[in-house]
Amino acid sequence: MEALLLQQLAVSFGLGFLLGLERQRSDSSIAGIRTFPFISVLGTVCAQMAHTFGGWIVGAGLLALAAVVMFANFAKLKAGPPDAGMTTEVAALLLYAVGVLAGMDHLAVATVVGGMMFVLLHLKQPLHRLAAAVGERDMRAIVQFVVLSLIILPVLPHEDYGPYGVWNPFHIWLMVVLIVGISLSGYMAYKFLGARTGSLLGGAIGGLISSTATTVSFARRASSQATVVPLAAVVIMVASCTALARVLMEIAIVSPALFPVIAPPIAVLFAVAIAIAGSLYFLVRKQSAPLPEQQNPAELKAALIFGGLYALVLLAVGVAKNHFGPPGLFAVGFISGLTDMDAITLSIAQLAGEGKADPATVWRTILIAALANFFFKFAIVAAVGSRMLARRIGVAFGGVVAAGGFILWVWPG
Repeated sequence: MEALLLQQLAVSFGLGFLLGLERQRSDSSIAGIRTFPFISVLGTVCAQMAHTFGGWIVGAGLLALAAVVMFANFAKLKAGPPDAGMTTEVAALLLYAVGVLAGMDHLAVATVVGGMMFVLLHLKQPLHRLAAAVGERDMRAIVQFVVLSLIILPVLPHEDYGPYGVWNPFHIWLMVVLIVGISLSGYMAYKFLGARTGSLLGGAIGGLISSTATTVSFARRASSQATVVPLAAVVIMVASCTALARVLMEIAIVSPALFPVIAPPIAVLFAVAIAIAGSLYFLVRKQSAPLPEQQNPAELKAALIFGGLYALVLLAVGVAKNHFGPPGLFAVGFISGLTDMDAITLSIAQLAGEGKADPATVWRTILIAALANFFFKFAIVAAVGSRMLARRIGVAFGGVVAAGGFILWVWPG
C-alpha cells in the first residue's frame, strides 16, 4: 500500500516539476519551479487523505489553492501594472486536479493531461503565430468541419439501406469526416508553416491535403521552369509517399484488429517509395518548395462529392463481392484507385473489419488501387509537365510499381 502511495506522489511531483520548470523559464510571477510541484503534490495528498476523511478534503484543498492564487494576484496588482494573462493561474488549478487524479491512482490519465499542459504552455509563441496566421477563410474551414462532424453526423440514421445493405448514412458521413479531418490537418500545417518549406515537408503537407493536386501543381510549374524539375520530382514523390501513409492510417482507424494482417505488404511498398524519394531528395536537399495556395478541404461541396464517390464505391464493392469474387474487387480497386485512394481503402477495410472480406483480398485490392494511383499521377505528369520531369517520375514511379507487382506475386496469402 505504501509503495502505491509513493508511486502516486512520485508521478505527481514529476509532473509538477516539469510544469514548474516551464513556468520558471517563462518568468511567471505567480508560481514556478518550486511552487508547481507543491500544487500537484497537494492534490495527490488530498486525494489520498480523502480515502480516510471523505471527499470534502479535495474540495477544501481546491478552495484553499484558489484563495492563494487570488491573494498572489492581488499582491501582483499592487506591485505593478496589471497582467491580463491568466495562463499560470488556470494551469495551477488544473495541476491540482492532475495531482488528485494521481492520488486516485489514475496515473495514465494524470500523465497524459500533465503532458498536454506542458506542450501547450511551451508552445505559446508558435500557437500565437498560428492564431495570427489563421484568417477569415481558415476560420470558415474550421467552422465547416465542425458542421460536418458535430452537427450533421450525429443526426444521420445509423441503419443499412440500399442494395446489399451497403449504404449506412452514419458510416458514410463518418468516413467523410475522417478524410476531411486528415486533409484539414494538412491544410492547418500549411497555414502554420507558411507556403515556403523544405521539399520533404512541402511534399508531405501536399500529400496530406491532396497528392493529386500537388502533382498537378508542380508538374505545371516544372513545364515552365526547367530548374524546378528536380525539386518538383521530389515533392511529387514525397506527396505520393504521404498518400500511402494516409492509406495505412485509414486501415488502422477503420479495421484496427486486422491492421497487423492487412498493413505489412502496403508498409513494404511505402518503405520502397520512401527509399526512392530519399534518393531523389539527396540531389535537391538544400532547395525549398514554395507550395501553391491551398483550397479549403472542409467545403461542403467537396465533402458531398467524396460522400457520393464513397457510396458508389461501396455499391461497386458490394456487387463485385457478391457476383465476381476477388477478381471483381481487384477491378473495382484499380478503377477507383485511378483517381481516389481513400474511398476504396475505407470501403474494403470496413468490409474486413466486419468479417465480410478475406484480409488477403483486402490488402491486394488496396495495393492494386495504390499502383493504379501511381499510373494515374504519372499520366498527369506526362500530360501537364515537361519531358524531363516525366522521365524522372517515370523512373521513380516505375520502381514503386515494380515493387508492388513483386509484392503481389510473392507475398503469401
